[in-house]
Amino acid sequence: MSIQVRLLGGFGEKGRTSVAVRLDGGPRVLFDLGIKVGANGADYYPALGGSVDDIEAVFISHAHEDHVGALAWLLAKGWRGRILMTRETLAEAPATLAGYADPADLAKNPLPRERIELFAPGDSLAAGGLSVATGRSGHVVGGVWFAVGGGGSRLVYTADVVPESAVFVMDPIPACDLLVFDASYGADPVSGVERAAAFAGWVGAHPQGCLLPTPLSGRSLELIATLATPFAVHAAMRPALVAQIEAGGALAPGIADVLRHRLSAAADWREGEPLPRCPLLCDDGMGKAGPSARLLPLAAGQAWPVLLTGHLPAGSPGERLHAEGRADWIRMPTHPTLAGNLAIWEGAGRPAALGHSCGPADLEALKPHIPALRAEYRTGDRLAVPQGRSA
Repeated sequence: MSIQVRLLGGFGEKGRTSVAVRLDGGPRVLFDLGIKVGANGADYYPALGGSVDDIEAVFISHAHEDHVGALAWLLAKGWRGRILMTRETLAEAPATLAGYADPADLAKNPLPRERIELFAPGDSLAAGGLSVATGRSGHVVGGVWFAVGGGGSRLVYTADVVPESAVFVMDPIPACDLLVFDASYGADPVSGVERAAAFAGWVGAHPQGCLLPTPLSGRSLELIATLATPFAVHAAMRPALVAQIEAGGALAPGIADVLRHRLSAAADWREGEPLPRCPLLCDDGMGKAGPSARLLPLAAGQAWPVLLTGHLPAGSPGERLHAEGRADWIRMPTHPTLAGNLAIWEGAGRPAALGHSCGPADLEALKPHIPALRAEYRTGDRLAVPQGRSA
């Protein structure tokens, strides 16, 4: 018996991250089910193809749109299998679906809370004859990676991870026969410490105020950890930020006190108020949904400085403002840089590897550093996991 893999989204592209795994002819088990911001039609969703009746379970790594945004779409196809996620992911998923799911799909197929099977990072699970181990991702509170075993081999799907996060804890990736890793930044060699210093310098150079769009979970706390000056948050963000800070074991030792102090001192900004004379955090990170969909054009209209810190999908409001020279961009690492991915690959035993969440050019740039990288694989491709190296 062997583990068979089909790449449903996120390979040779950024977005709609999804991987299907099965043990020979057994039922399919899906890991993540995201959407692709900036795409239209079928390319917005994972490339499932055909019937969905053979899907036994869907495991969700975290609640960002490129990992959970297609869940209502799958439910709209009549699928009624198992859905597994952490408690924190369940708390955040409805807001993500509200921003990115098709409204008609979501209206008829809201998140079925009564069917969600909750697990905690570190739990061991099972589906489709496969064993599924989990660990903290370092990316967001409640975020996990998955180690999938069966037929004498093991695949690790990292989802989104941050080995060098100053805020979140990432558990070590185990040895495996196939590593499906977070290649979002390609071969970027610039460390998180350097990027954080650049971010702090930019904010310090705009003392009269600026807009800092950010995802509600994950990067928002990374930014707060870097802000040493007074700042404001969109009032609607505060409950989610507090919940993340109080999440206990997901955060690095001592950082919760720092974040708690800074957030308690932050002002709340509400819709209709003048833009504050300090940095203002709002979600999401690209102006596609949430308060930033309104705040980005407002800031641009008033020539208020804007700093974007994450992925900018083609055609998104953030990408357009940056292309027009009306917003700056500094990558705030919430994915592995080159050193991080090298360490993950080495720690996993230097296995065969696939990179997700980046384009072909970035995959080719990674290959000299990770010789076992199969840079030719794309969404829609299939492969079998090599057997026995991790035993």
